[in-house]
This record gives sequence, C-alpha cells and structure tokens, in this order.
Amino acid sequence: MKSTLSSRRILACIVSCAVALAMTPGALRAGPFQDSVQPGQTQAPAPDQPQAARLTPEQLQELVAPIALYPDALLAQILAASAYPTQIVEAQRFLQDNPSLQGTALGTEVDKQDWDPSVKALTQFPSVLADMDKNLSWTSELGDVNFNQQADVMAAVQVLRKQAQQAGNLKTTPQQTVQDQGPDVVIQPADPQIVYVPDYDPELIYGYPIGLWPGFYPWWGVGGPYLSFGVGFGIGPFFGFGWGWHGWGFNWGHGGILYGGGPYRFQSHAFYDRNAYFRGNYRGTAAFARGDRSMRGFSSPSAGRSSAPAARAETRSGAFGGIARGGDTRSFSSRGQSSFGGGARGGGGFGGGARGGGGFGGGARGGGGGGRR
Repeated sequence: MKSTLSSRRILACIVSCAVALAMTPGALRAGPFQDSVQPGQTQAPAPDQPQAARLTPEQLQELVAPIALYPDALLAQILAASAYPTQIVEAQRFLQDNPSLQGTALGTEVDKQDWDPSVKALTQFPSVLADMDKNLSWTSELGDVNFNQQADVMAAVQVLRKQAQQAGNLKTTPQQTVQDQGPDVVIQPADPQIVYVPDYDPELIYGYPIGLWPGFYPWWGVGGPYLSFGVGFGIGPFFGFGWGWHGWGFNWGHGGILYGGGPYRFQSHAFYDRNAYFRGNYRGTAAFARGDRSMRGFSSPSAGRSSAPAARAETRSGAFGGIARGGDTRSFSSRGQSSFGGGARGGGGFGGGARGGGGFGGGARGGGGGGRR
C-alpha cells in the first residue's frame, strides 16, 4: 500500500513539474480560477483578444479515426477517460502490477481506486488502456478537444461511420451490430456479455486516406480495408459496478456522453476553457497568445509550435499532450437519439459471467482475420 501511494505521489509530482516547466517565467501572475467552465458554453473573449483555436472537421476526423468504429459504450468511456491522462497511466501500471486479477476480483480492486468511472471502466479492456497509455499526447489532445468541442467530436465520429458504411467496410457481424437510428450510426456488441474491440487501419477503412495524428503510435495490425476481431472481453463480471458497461452511451442528438442515465459530468481539472488562456486565467498565469494549441505539450517551443496561429503541420511531442483544463458538461434533454452499453440482444442486464479466458475476464470467441494481440 505504501509503495502504491508513493508511486502515485511521484507520478503526480512529475505531472505537476511538467506543467510548471511548460509555463514561461513571466507568465506566473495571479488570476482567477476557471474550474467551473462547461464544455461548449464558454464566454466570448474581449473584442481585442485573439480567438481560441478550434480543430477543423478534417482535423477532428484525423483525431478520432482510430476509435470511431468502436462500440458506442466503449467509445464513450474512451472519450471521457481521455480527460484523465495521469489516471490512465496509473490504471495501466495497476494492471501491469496485478496480472493475476481477473473478472469480479479485478472489478473489486479497481472499484477501490479513486479514478474517474471512465478510467475504471477501461480496465475491462486492457489492450485499449495500454494503447491510450502508449499515446498519451494523443490521449490528452483527445481529452482537450472533447471538453471544448464535444458536439464536433461526435459529429466527426458519425461522418467517419457513414463513410465506412458507404465504402462497404462497416456492417453487422457476429461480433457487433451496426444500425442506422435516424441520422446516426449506432454500434453495439452482438452479444450483451462479450465486447470485441475491432482492429482496423484508419488510413484504409473509410474509403479515402486519413492521415495519422502527429506523433501517434499505431496499434493496429491489419493490412486492408476491413475490420478484424480477436478475442472478446467478457463484461458480465463488471455489471455489478456502477461504472460497468451498461452505464455508458451517447445522446447523439445533442452531442453528449451519457453515464448512469444522464449526462456525463467531467470531474477532471486537467482541462480548462481555452478562452481562459487569452484572458489571463490559466491557474495564475498571465494572458498570452495561445496560437494553435500551444502549451499543449511539455516540449520546447521549437518542437513544431508557435505563439501565433499556425497551420496544422505542427507536432505534439511530450509525455502528456495537455494538462490544463476542467469543468462540467452541459445538460442535455431527452430529445434526439441515445445509445447505451449493452448488446443487441437485451444488453445491459446484471449478472452473467465471462465466456472463457482472454485477457482480464475476456471471452474466448474470436472472429475475423488477424487477432488483436
């Protein structure tokens, strides 16, 4: 226990130091906090202040392309958890340090941790958690953009799903169902007890080339325009926990993540309103021209960033791509399409065990060519 607490304190100190090093010496002047900003509902900057940079639809598609074809509930967990890069690292180390924990025993120990429910939920899918840990710059960029442009992120997901459908590469399989619900494409596990994480190449699957996010470490192993499925993950043992599969989904009609039957509310202090950068409210720093998302990483300004608005060509190196904002999501009414965890056959119930081994409580039914490691 002491070792675990010590490790977590060291990790927290590293992140804090990295944030401090990212600030310029002249920027350390007092200003009001921005902990209560809601995503997508920011105050307009003063007329003489520069506008905060927003990703274009094309950039958003590039950012979400590796995960856009994941089942809805898993995608919701990833988007929510991306706001907690430090917890992603902690959870991944926890799984590495406790390889014998599986199923309900794993869920019981994870439930004791002080992580966000989304991070806890991802421990059901160790390969996904490992991929996010490998790509922390991409992960934190995803968290930043999802906080500030959540509706745009979800729109980008829908555009990519429709493109994959039109290319003939996204359809119902024995592992997952693909349904059109009004204007939205919804993906659910075919078996409510087993979730398969699709493996695909985003540069090929959508019918037109989509480049990789700068610095992104590819995790797929397929070489063609198709979905591949390896061993499924048994989610039954986790149904008894509030953060389990059945609690997650989307309100597609209003562009929001759902958790526990209502809008997911960010508890992270990792991300703040972008406009705060321009008004001198970055946790005590003075106003400065953020440019194209500068101060997102911990590398030097020469690493492809500029203090002025720049083209998309910059790189995003550094262990954590952005540790700076926080707040709550806005509320959504019940109008519009929604999707929750659970499969096409009465998903989301309690009880039911995993089918076979396969990772941490994973099922054993495979499918498709080329397993996902």
